[in-house]
Amino acid sequence: MKVGFVGLGIMGKPMSRNLMKAGHDLVVYDIVAGAVDEVVADGTVRGESAADVSARSEVTITMLPDGPEVEMAVTGPGGVLSGAAAGSIVVDMSSISPLAAQRVAAACAAKGVEFLDAPVSGGEPKAVDGTLAIMVGGRQEVFDKVLPLFGAMGSSATLTGPVGAGNVTKLANQIMVAVNIAGVSEALALATKAGLDPEVVFNAVKGGLAGSTVLNAKAPMMIGRNFKPGFRVRLHQKDLRNALLAAESMKLSLPFTSLAQQVLIALMNNGRGELDHSAIANFIEDMGSVEIKRP
Repeated sequence: MKVGFVGLGIMGKPMSRNLMKAGHDLVVYDIVAGAVDEVVADGTVRGESAADVSARSEVTITMLPDGPEVEMAVTGPGGVLSGAAAGSIVVDMSSISPLAAQRVAAACAAKGVEFLDAPVSGGEPKAVDGTLAIMVGGRQEVFDKVLPLFGAMGSSATLTGPVGAGNVTKLANQIMVAVNIAGVSEALALATKAGLDPEVVFNAVKGGLAGSTVLNAKAPMMIGRNFKPGFRVRLHQKDLRNALLAAESMKLSLPFTSLAQQVLIALMNNGRGELDHSAIANFIEDMGSVEIKRP
């Protein structure tokens, strides 16, 4: 396929590379010229704007920080819809509000352009190795057309419902991840404070009911004091904010999500917003005067 890719950050860069490796003709754009230079050096084509990218593509993918950036990149001046032809497809793989996804979809429909919201889970490691979990909202026929592209970037792609459903599913995912990381942080802080080796405790419990992908990915980072971002604190805070706003619109109480979001805000206020979300452990450590690490 002729594919356009807008947004070459921590996630977008490896995702675009995996599309290129799968044999698709790729044209890319980002407001950061250096990011474009890196991907072009690998063999992709440089786009001059989001509109230029979409004018040269059958499918245009956006991977951006939040809803306002997506709306600007797609519907704003020089945006994707300025260049997209009727019958082409826009796939937003950012994690945004379901309502924002529906607004973008409506703008696309007014120009005869198809739209999918398709946020992902797995962070940078799974973006690099092409094993992201992709949660999609939109029409079955459009999903089927884009499925080969999803296969180049992820190990699973699931159509969860109409436009907006992909982002509702992603918000559910982000709630589970945040609360799980918080639980891992408290458990390992307890073990360390009691004088145990947290790595031994991790190995003891990971095969039981407490075992999870989150535990396996984040406990070694906490114990190894490695908070290099695979998924940043500030982005997870944004996702939980969107989850709480969606819940509020439905009169649904999410107390643990609210508490996790407050922890993430505190970390941002302490200058830790650019760290990996495993830095939730830092909040627990600060309160307990303990550092999760091997003796």
